Amino acid sequence: MDNRPSISVFFPACNDAGTIGSMVVAAIETLEEITDDYEVIVVENGSTDYTVEVLESLAKRYDKLRVYTHRQALGYGGALRVGFAKATKDLVFYTDGDAQYDPRELKLLLPALREDVDIVNGWKIDRGDPLHRVIIGRIYHHTVKFLFGFKLRDVDCDFRLIRRHVFDDIELESDSGTICLELVKKLQDSGYRFAEVPVHHYHRTYGKSQFFNFPRLWRTFVQLIELWWKLVVRREHLRKRKTRARTEAEQTTR
Repeated sequence: MDNRPSISVFFPACNDAGTIGSMVVAAIETLEEITDDYEVIVVENGSTDYTVEVLESLAKRYDKLRVYTHRQALGYGGALRVGFAKATKDLVFYTDGDAQYDPRELKLLLPALREDVDIVNGWKIDRGDPLHRVIIGRIYHHTVKFLFGFKLRDVDCDFRLIRRHVFDDIELESDSGTICLELVKKLQDSGYRFAEVPVHHYHRTYGKSQFFNFPRLWRTFVQLIELWWKLVVRREHLRKRKTRARTEAEQTTR
């Protein structure tokens, strides 16, 4: 691992006015300890609180902060896709803007990014959520692990350090929270190598989850089945990958 890595830190943010400021500041302070080649990106995603005002104030103070606001919500997956597309550094780290993870623990991921590793995935030491969310989370975890054949200990942990070049090889399509499953499944099926590191997960101190309500849970279930059909049954992503590789090979031999 390079002693002075090139890193993009990215936060999706929706109604995170009470937490996004501390997340950005903690990320910048952490990055300044480990590198001088960095950027911090926030994709604001249709907030109805004062998240935009907080970000505008921060952007005036920190010249390496880039803020992208979207007054019409993109969905969680849409926000992640924008963030990955805007990142310009060699490594991309992302986590949510609600402060349930500590961006300073990025320093725990870096040593695990050896030459033979492409993605370092966090796993939650202890989930800092109410009991009903912990139960639903465990059911969800075991269900998707079985359906998709995931090998990760904690596929639902949105605390990841990724080599940016992998996004030249995989194409993400989801607009919802199922994008995390799509991301890990496509990376795993493409042969990219993972390492896992334990990280802390804290109680939410501001706002409320966008995920844990019945209509959203139902939509997620429907999207989960659709994604399973595309990635596990039809394996569309692998067919597209083979077609692209064949086309590139043909162009090379001409």
